[in-house]
Amino acid sequence: METPEHEAAPATAEPRNSFLEEKAFKSRTVLVFGAISDSSASEVARRLIALDADSSAPIDMLVSSPGGHLESGDAIHDILRFISAPVNMIGTGWVGSAATHMYLAVPRDRRYCTPNTRFLIHQPSGGAGGQASDIAIHAKEILKARERIAKTIARETGKPLDTVLLDIERDRWLSAEEAVEYGLVGRVIESKKDLKR
Repeated sequence: METPEHEAAPATAEPRNSFLEEKAFKSRTVLVFGAISDSSASEVARRLIALDADSSAPIDMLVSSPGGHLESGDAIHDILRFISAPVNMIGTGWVGSAATHMYLAVPRDRRYCTPNTRFLIHQPSGGAGGQASDIAIHAKEILKARERIAKTIARETGKPLDTVLLDIERDRWLSAEEAVEYGLVGRVIESKKDLKR
């Protein structure tokens, strides 16, 4: 049996999403929540490029992500370094793996986190199967990615590369304060007014 309430629900869902999208754009805010994938990287890159074209004012990017597809994280990392507008990177919840790599794309003085944020750094993992020669190729690529990630962490934290390579050998969790001490985070903040403008 059809009711007016059932018919009205789909009609109100789309305008509300459009309203929130418009508000996010006007506030120059990009959200990265959940696993990083090709589709989420495409969406984030599109938003960053649009905001950069709109104005040179700072963009606020809030991140709560366990990571995900490494190359998708790489794409966002490179777009963040490619655009002209400065980006305030704000970690909240947790920032892990490929999300940490993305987080490190901005200068340390624009890397923030909220007090309860946790960070995870580690080497990439692989699940390659198939012929031995294919497994060997995948293993070489994982080692290259490990070196590349370690170099980024070393560059952005000031830690020696050898230290970083040891630190990412296994999962390394850091609290907000530990992340500041390590050099991942510039400052722990509690309010939007603490952001650099």
